[in-house]
Amino acid sequence: MITTSPPQASSRSGASVRAAVATATALLLLAGCSGSGSASGSASDQARLGAEAAKGAMKVALITHGGEGDAFWELVRKGAEAAAAKDGVALTYVSDSDPVRQAQSVRDAIGDRVDGIAVTLAKPNAMKAPVAEARAAGIPVVGLNSGIDAWTSQGLLQYFGQDETVAGAAVGDRLDGLKAKHALCVIHERGNVALEARCAGVKKAFGGETENLYVEGTDAEAVDAVLTARLRQDPGIDEVVTMGAQFALDAVGSVKAAGSRARVATFDLNKDLVQAVRNGSVQFAVDQQPYLQGYLAVDSLWLYRTNGNVSGGGVAPVLTGPAFVTRSNVAAVAKFAAAGTR
Repeated sequence: MITTSPPQASSRSGASVRAAVATATALLLLAGCSGSGSASGSASDQARLGAEAAKGAMKVALITHGGEGDAFWELVRKGAEAAAAKDGVALTYVSDSDPVRQAQSVRDAIGDRVDGIAVTLAKPNAMKAPVAEARAAGIPVVGLNSGIDAWTSQGLLQYFGQDETVAGAAVGDRLDGLKAKHALCVIHERGNVALEARCAGVKKAFGGETENLYVEGTDAEAVDAVLTARLRQDPGIDEVVTMGAQFALDAVGSVKAAGSRARVATFDLNKDLVQAVRNGSVQFAVDQQPYLQGYLAVDSLWLYRTNGNVSGGGVAPVLTGPAFVTRSNVAAVAKFAAAGTR
């Protein structure tokens, strides 16, 4: 999926970044900003940013590994759009869970001569060559969300996200506090280094048994079937830890269908998950603040171009999490979740 702003993205796939920017700019100038999702900024802001893009404003490509329609990545995109609107940046958002296509999207951005690239490194090996090509072309690259152990070796300027191993260990400690004994860590994407690190962190810190369960996250019915079957098979499992808000909500149903006594906890947050924490059907969520990740990634490239700023000195990541959202503090998050930014 490719969406282009400023400030609001419109989606399409299989075309070059140059064509996407040109099309969106023309639409902005002729008819105002339109597309999927809610618009960012006033009509006057949109017209101004469209004019700046036409005059050759800074162009940034944000290229992630998120699946199409994933609520988590919509938050990342919204944060990026907010920064682009503030900074007068022409933003192109590309999201593809296939690492080969994600790598090609980076090459498309290079060919379009963008001024900066923000990228996730969920599959670091697949991104190594295109990132090197961007650097060779003189394009600054920053990382976000995934790849905290790979961003410095690949020469990225900055990184914005949470340390997933630390976050996983924090979950393990919390499960000990809840007196859990057997945790099922549900990984919805094989080979994703961030998800693997989370479960490894849980296993390292948790005093009970930790078991990884691999499911195909793009097939909700299959996820439910596999999880329900495993819970029926082992009634000793008393905790299900998912890697995304939508999977936690699905897991609540799986637990009920299996007749299991397991509780559900999760990484990541959305507005539906906030309600689940409120009513107690999900124990807690680990919030890595995806809106903030998208915002900082775009804003950092603008700051680097306009003022030479590099967060963390280029050697330390800027951590956006983990933050625990529980029944005791969820009210403080709810209004932002309702607005679609948490």
